Amino acid sequence: MKKQWLQTTPVVWAGALLCCGLWGSAFPCVKIGYELFGIQSAGSASLILFAGCRFLLAGLQAVGLRSLLQRRLMVPKPQNWGLVVRLCLAQTVSQYLFFYIGLANTTGVKSSILNGMGVFFSLLVAGLWFRSETLTANKLAGCAVGFLGVLAVNLTGQGLDFSFTLTGEGFILLSSLCSAVAASLVGRYSQREDPVVLSGWQFIVGGAIMIVCGFLAGGRLMQVSLVGIAMLFYLSLISSLAFSVWGILLKYNPVSRVTIFGFMRPVFGVILSGLLLAEGSQAFTFRNLAALVLVCAGILLVNRPAHAKA
Repeated sequence: MKKQWLQTTPVVWAGALLCCGLWGSAFPCVKIGYELFGIQSAGSASLILFAGCRFLLAGLQAVGLRSLLQRRLMVPKPQNWGLVVRLCLAQTVSQYLFFYIGLANTTGVKSSILNGMGVFFSLLVAGLWFRSETLTANKLAGCAVGFLGVLAVNLTGQGLDFSFTLTGEGFILLSSLCSAVAASLVGRYSQREDPVVLSGWQFIVGGAIMIVCGFLAGGRLMQVSLVGIAMLFYLSLISSLAFSVWGILLKYNPVSRVTIFGFMRPVFGVILSGLLLAEGSQAFTFRNLAALVLVCAGILLVNRPAHAKA
């Protein structure tokens, strides 16, 4: 009954949109967090330390709530600790190492649109690497259209914007690729371990690794305030709630059915970045609207049912 309920369209839609809305809000909120804690974009060690604090707190939230509901400390099965480590390296450490450094070196609006490529990366990784999805002509066409959306966000009045940098836009794309690998791993690993426990403990392990690395590299949180702590708590809540729900959906549904909603991340991200970061002049432009339309069109192509043969 639980499995059937979690496979219904209203539940999948509501759960996936909740996750994407939370993730979309992360783009502007992370940049605001940098300001509240006095973190400069050039201070990579401090960025890593900040991210580690967020994810360690997120893991404690997820595991703590799950343990409270089950009335016992929830830990992975002994044989599944390897899954936790592999997932945390792909998701928390690699994905967010690229994400935090990349976001510090580009705008929230641009980051959110580039991050939409994660949907297409997920389909390619699932089809070519994990062999859990079948790549069709519609899916390949959708990936091409989605890539046009990425190009559109880099267009200026003079043509293509060659200000693209490895540590900015490049790292955001690498973060999306790591996210795609993590999505397939979550779908596979959650068949052997509780998805909330898996998500929570990989955040704890990954967050601890990032805190140690960031601190040893000289990272510091220069300013600490109640507002900053509140923002850090919200960012950790984004991760603990969104990744737990996302993991549950991936456990009971095909990867493509869930990751299709990833196109809403840039939609939410662009709108919220424009409102919260005073990037309205960049957010609400015809070029970015065209980019979002192309991303959405690519998603629809990817999931368009193939015509039945006569």
